Amino acid sequence: MEQIDGQAMAELIVGNSVAIREIRGLVRFAAQTNASVLITGPSGTGKELVAQALHRASQRAAAPFVAVNSGAIPRELIESELFGHEKGSFTGAIARRLGHFETANNGTLFLDEIGEMPLDMQVRLLRVLEDQKVRRIGSNDDVRVDVRLIAATHQCLESAIGEGRFRADLFYRLNVLPIELPALSERIEDIPMLVQHFLSRGFAADNPPVFTDEAMAILMAHDWPGNVRELKNLVERAAVFFQGMEVGTDQMAMLLRPIRSTRPEASAPIGLAVPGNVVPMGSAPAFNGQTAIIQPATPTFGKPIDLREHLQNEERRVLIEALESTNGVVSAAARLVKLQRTTFVEKMKRYQIGREIALSA
Repeated sequence: MEQIDGQAMAELIVGNSVAIREIRGLVRFAAQTNASVLITGPSGTGKELVAQALHRASQRAAAPFVAVNSGAIPRELIESELFGHEKGSFTGAIARRLGHFETANNGTLFLDEIGEMPLDMQVRLLRVLEDQKVRRIGSNDDVRVDVRLIAATHQCLESAIGEGRFRADLFYRLNVLPIELPALSERIEDIPMLVQHFLSRGFAADNPPVFTDEAMAILMAHDWPGNVRELKNLVERAAVFFQGMEVGTDQMAMLLRPIRSTRPEASAPIGLAVPGNVVPMGSAPAFNGQTAIIQPATPTFGKPIDLREHLQNEERRVLIEALESTNGVVSAAARLVKLQRTTFVEKMKRYQIGREIALSA
């Protein structure tokens, strides 16, 4: 990977707001050091892109950049994924496998959703950061590694420490150079530049849609709960439906309708599209901000019902609607129903909710 200059960094961290200029300055400063970096901010704000920019601006740019979603790795596999294993060290270990730390040697390891990491693995991670050594599962030998660690989370780790879900010593080890990303609603002046950036890199780049001033005003008035990821999704839909056309107020009403359909002001409920392996369970719940307003299917007592089964069906329906309401982002869906992401994933498995409707958190 080639080291980037200021222009290339501006293409990774897009915007000209004061907040974004400050972040680019922090990235350039952090790139001159080997200190650990903790990137925080709401989901969808571009934490991995900032990590990539930091790596590419550093002296490690020619070495690997390895990105890992800590919350997406099953608990029983996370040690093997991070530190590797030897052949025969456990059932299914048919060959030696290098972990992400060794793969990222001399480069950068990006651990996204660090707040989801189990406590016992936090202890192991802290030891590796302090000693710069890893030991594969099934080995008696330590392997020295030279890795720059960048961690990221949408959670408040200070609160997680108070709740006993995150180790204070690991937090202090990670939070040497903090970078906090703002929500898109806090930098709306960057929206026109972001729209042009996404249009120039989409499949319709040769004949993109043209957003009118009225359409751009609507974009800048929207609150963007999904942040930059949500804006990118909307621009891509515009490129699909209105390639080479003008996007005005009428087109914006269509583009924003799927986003706003779960809000209280929506004129009519939108039917829930569920995977083929899931049976719809009646009317879908509506979500208002962070509070789930559940509209349960009313049972008919013409005959006895299994209350436990009925409640489980309702729970599965709510989980599916939360995923649909957040475009499949598991961590955001979990926040809507006030569950930990790991608990939400466990319930998805229990109710056989297909992951094809869930994107990476």
